[in-house]
Amino acid sequence: MNLIIQAIRRLFSVLDWPLLILLVVMAMVGMATMHSAVGNTDWRFADQLRNFLIAFVAMWAVALVRPTTIMRTAPYFYILGVLLLVAVMLFGVTSKGATRWLDLGFGRIQPSEMLKIAVPLMLAWYFQRQSANRFRILDFLVATVLLLVPAALIIDQPDLGTALLVLVSGFCVIYFAGFSFRILIPVVLVLVLALGTLVVYEDQICQPGVDWVMLHEYQKSRVCVLLNPGSDPLGKGFHTIQSMIAVGSGGVYGKGYMQGTQTHLDFIPERTTDFIFAVFSEEFGFYGSVMLLVLYGLMVLRGLTITVRAPSQFGRLLAGAMSMMMFVYVFVNIGMVTGVLPVVGVPLPFMSYGGTALMTLGIACGLLMSIGAHQLPPSDRRVR
Repeated sequence: MNLIIQAIRRLFSVLDWPLLILLVVMAMVGMATMHSAVGNTDWRFADQLRNFLIAFVAMWAVALVRPTTIMRTAPYFYILGVLLLVAVMLFGVTSKGATRWLDLGFGRIQPSEMLKIAVPLMLAWYFQRQSANRFRILDFLVATVLLLVPAALIIDQPDLGTALLVLVSGFCVIYFAGFSFRILIPVVLVLVLALGTLVVYEDQICQPGVDWVMLHEYQKSRVCVLLNPGSDPLGKGFHTIQSMIAVGSGGVYGKGYMQGTQTHLDFIPERTTDFIFAVFSEEFGFYGSVMLLVLYGLMVLRGLTITVRAPSQFGRLLAGAMSMMMFVYVFVNIGMVTGVLPVVGVPLPFMSYGGTALMTLGIACGLLMSIGAHQLPPSDRRVR
């Protein structure tokens, strides 16, 4: 009997209760918004409920695994992910102009999703191995290569949204490891100059037939639509215009739950996935949107608290990357819905419909809980 009680206590001891409570609240908000967004098509509501259950089970399972075990599997997980990306490039299934999936016979998988976890895992493992010595420029160059290889393969699919999340989560590990921000100042200046050039010469640069180096035509059109959505109001600019109308029409207090006209008259495209924030904002207004952002802020803050308290270099780097990845999810999604950023297909965490993204977020939260719950013994703080 005592053994059973101890086993039950262990199962629950790994849960980070502040983070878990926030996740449950977000799941309830997400399911309520999904119910409003789908109208009478209840199958998506039931599917999303199942997705949440699977994600929470995955989170709990990962939380039970010690960081030392997670750390030792990092290189294998990374190598498997890169090999699957190469397999996608060679044998992948093409849909809507993108080659992102592998057909396994019994179903399809999207390997790029696992790299959101595998890349920061690998980089955290690498810096943990090097932690006995002061990090050199060579260490950061190796880490950059480890980051850019999968990111380049994902961009080639093309999948700019996933590549962005992989790059950000990986860069956070490199930055938290001690990479100097001063080195990035020239890159930031170049990006600012490029953005200024786009704004000033938008009419000439966005003309048909003008090629943009390293960007596909659809990516070029998304940037041009961001600069001037009215240039194609019934085509490529339709998503952005309608979502901005929905957000603005919500006003201060919103139109009320299930009372959003833009939503229920089918003006908001992709309202259950990438643009679900427009549904929420129309119905709950400015105040509701602020409260939602507060919830997300508390989740990121809890993740950063776990980061600060992590007992090892590996734990700090990985927890910091998972926390910042969640922040970037929210920032990019709300930015594209409100017309501040181009549409890149990034879902809103715990709100957008979809099992793959929820699974990734569940695993990320499980990693945070594992790092917060398990203390690394001194002998394991550097894995060779």
